[in-house]
Amino acid sequence: MHQWLLPLLAFTTAAAIFTITPGLDSVMVLRTAASDGRRAGIGAIFGIAVGLSFWGLAAAFGLTALLAASSTAFFVVKCVGAVYLVWMGVSQLLRPRMALTTEVGPEQARRVEHRNAFWPGFRRGMLTDLLNPKAGIFVITFFPQFIPPATDVVAFTLVQVVIQVVLTFIWLGLLVALTVPLAQFFNRPVVVRRLDRLTGLVFIGFGAKIFLTDSPSH
Repeated sequence: MHQWLLPLLAFTTAAAIFTITPGLDSVMVLRTAASDGRRAGIGAIFGIAVGLSFWGLAAAFGLTALLAASSTAFFVVKCVGAVYLVWMGVSQLLRPRMALTTEVGPEQARRVEHRNAFWPGFRRGMLTDLLNPKAGIFVITFFPQFIPPATDVVAFTLVQVVIQVVLTFIWLGLLVALTVPLAQFFNRPVVVRRLDRLTGLVFIGFGAKIFLTDSPSH
């Protein structure tokens, strides 16, 4: 096991840099936590972790090689992912979240909304990662660079997956912790509408970027 130490340290350092680099996951969690609260933000983190774990397990057992080898499989996954992100973006542009209803009081409405927000956040985070073929390609191209020779590839990859998930929880959890204290500001109707429209444009941009990504087999 000691021969794994240096490769894992190198992987952890590189993975940490990639994790904190602004990207789709960070935007997703920031928007979710800012507009829907802590429960939704945490749910999105767990969903993203499940998506990352899926791609990591698929890489460990060779399944994501299909995306790299098959242009058709890559095209189907990227189209589904792009359509999902563009649909989310357009929905936020056309129907940004409005002020909470005052029929039962804004504070009561906010408590009801946040109480049930974990699973919508979870679903959003999970689908965002599962329908992003670039996440799978990243795993099968980035992870193997740190696997030492003459080692159990599956076991080492699974350790890498655990490290990546832990780093993701730490970073995205920090984003939620920093965002939630500003919830009063972010829950202002004007701010919410502008935030949703801004993130809607970002999601559309990410969707277009995924759609324009060429298969690694090309």
